[in-house]
Amino acid sequence: MTGTRGAGQRLPDALVTDLNALDWSLLVVAAVLVGFAKTAIGGVAALSVAIFAAVLPARESTGALLPLLLVGDVVAVSLYRRHADWGTLLRLFPSVAVGVLVGVVFVAQIGDTGMRRTIGAVLLVLSGLHLWQRHRARRGEPAVPSAARRRVAALSFGSLSGFTTMVANAAGPVMSLYLLSAGMPMLQFLGTGAWFFLLVNLFKIPFSAGLGLISGASLTLNVLLTPVLLVGAWLGRVVIRRLDQSRFEQLVLAFTILASLNLLR
Repeated sequence: MTGTRGAGQRLPDALVTDLNALDWSLLVVAAVLVGFAKTAIGGVAALSVAIFAAVLPARESTGALLPLLLVGDVVAVSLYRRHADWGTLLRLFPSVAVGVLVGVVFVAQIGDTGMRRTIGAVLLVLSGLHLWQRHRARRGEPAVPSAARRRVAALSFGSLSGFTTMVANAAGPVMSLYLLSAGMPMLQFLGTGAWFFLLVNLFKIPFSAGLGLISGASLTLNVLLTPVLLVGAWLGRVVIRRLDQSRFEQLVLAFTILASLNLLR
């Protein structure tokens, strides 16, 4: 597999012709999962991050995946744009921008193995905290945080999501936990997440391009994979109509934990 290239090595212009049948099969699966994640279970996108990092050089795989994520974001916004909670988004964006900028510095200077494991550990901690909150709620203990705690949560989750999305396109599990903890109904969860990732991923484009993570070869790859991404988005739209709120939350949390464990590898 082409993932044996060294991290920090720019994707060659011949990338598309270098890929073998197994590489292409894995990338097609990853693109389908991106589309599915954008219209149904957001945590699934973290599996696409892992697949791209396995097939392509780990550092450059983030730039190769970013335009595909943006295509999925556009599809998701077109479907769920009326369901966004803009108050939540406005509280998050300042700290997200700071997190992205910190992530830019790390991507420019630090290897990705230690950072990937750090992100995985943080996500596991957040997953544990969310399970604890749900346990308290089942016992009848107050689960609604104070206004001050909500502000702290927005600052913490916002900066962490900005950092993780810049370093590893891994903000999906972070935002899933934040939106779940806010108790959003399913459609509002999807609409808020759709707008959030569209705006944040657009914000990341110039930084990723400046770091050399987006190239002509990676954009060619994006064009070839876009049709299967749209198939995944359609599948997600079909599935989401058959999910109730409880099952939706269980699946989001399960994929978040799986993605966290994968990042720790």
